Amino acid sequence: MSQVEEQTTPTGTTDVADSNRRKFLRALFGTAGMAAIAATPIGKMLTEDEDVGVFTIPQQTGPVPQLDDFDPTKPVDVLVRMQAELRRALQKPMSERRWVMVIDLRKCVGCHACTIACVAENKLPPGVVYRQVVEQEIGTYPNVSKRFMPRPCLQCDDPPCTPVCPVNATYKRADGIVVMDYDRCIGCRYCMNACPYNSRYFDFGFSKYDETPKRNDAILAEEGEVIESLPAFEYGKARVRRREQSPIGNVRKCHFCAHRLEVGELPACVTTCIGRSTYFGDANDPDSLVAALIASPNVIRLREELGTEPKVYYLV
Repeated sequence: MSQVEEQTTPTGTTDVADSNRRKFLRALFGTAGMAAIAATPIGKMLTEDEDVGVFTIPQQTGPVPQLDDFDPTKPVDVLVRMQAELRRALQKPMSERRWVMVIDLRKCVGCHACTIACVAENKLPPGVVYRQVVEQEIGTYPNVSKRFMPRPCLQCDDPPCTPVCPVNATYKRADGIVVMDYDRCIGCRYCMNACPYNSRYFDFGFSKYDETPKRNDAILAEEGEVIESLPAFEYGKARVRRREQSPIGNVRKCHFCAHRLEVGELPACVTTCIGRSTYFGDANDPDSLVAALIASPNVIRLREELGTEPKVYYLV
C-alpha cells in the first residue's frame, strides 16, 4: 500500500484530485511539515501583535548595510546608484531626509509595470490604486501621439488633506511622507475631498475573490472572514485583510513604500520600471541623482499654483 491512502467521499467514490494533491504536498514537505502547515495559517507564521489580524515585522538590528562606494567615473545602472544613495540617506536622522520622486515622461512607455508592482506589494483590492498611469493624447490627427503620466500621491510639503482630518489619522512624517494611521481613521473621507490630485482611495472591502468558492484544503484551511490570506506590510505591520477590520473602511494612499525604505529598499514602482523612468532619493543630499534632476530646466510639478509644494517632479 502506498504511503498516502486515497481519500474517499461519504458516497464511497474515490477523490482522485484530492489524493493527488495530498501526495504531492506530502512529498514536497514531508508528513511532519505537512501537519505543521495545515495547523498554522500563513498569517500566524508571523509574530502576532493583536487579535485583529495585525502582526509585527521583526525589526532589524545593527547598522544599515552599505553598498560599495559609487564611482561616478564608471557607467552604472541608475538603480544601483539610487540604492547606494538610499542606504547613505538612512544614516541620517529622519528629519534631515527629504524623499522626492522624479518621473521622466519622455521615457515612460505606459506599460503599467509600476501599477502592477504597487498592487502586488501592498495587496491592493479592487478600486484602490496607489499609482495610476494617466494617458494623454497630444496633437491633432494625423499628427497624434500619446504621453503617459504616472501619478502616485504627490507627498505635498503643505498637504491640504491633513488639517481636515477630525481625528489626526493622516499626517506628514518628519521626512515629508504623508501617511495614514489605519487604527485611527474613521472613514469620514474628508481628506479625499481635500486632495486636489485625487490621490486618495477608500477601501470598501471589495476583493478579487468575491466570486470564487471558499477554500477548504490542507493549506490555509482557516475559516471565517479572511479575504486575502497573505498579509500586506504597509507602515511596518503585516495586516491580514479581514471583514470589518482596518484597512477596510479606511482611506488609503501611496506612501512611497515606507516599509521598504526603512529596511533600505527602493519603492516597488521604482525597481520595476522597465524604462528607468522613475527616480527616487533624498533631495537634501546634494550629490544624489534626484537633487540634480529636480534642478533641470525642463522639470515641472502638478498644479503648483495651489501652493501645495508636491515632492513628485516630472521631466518633460
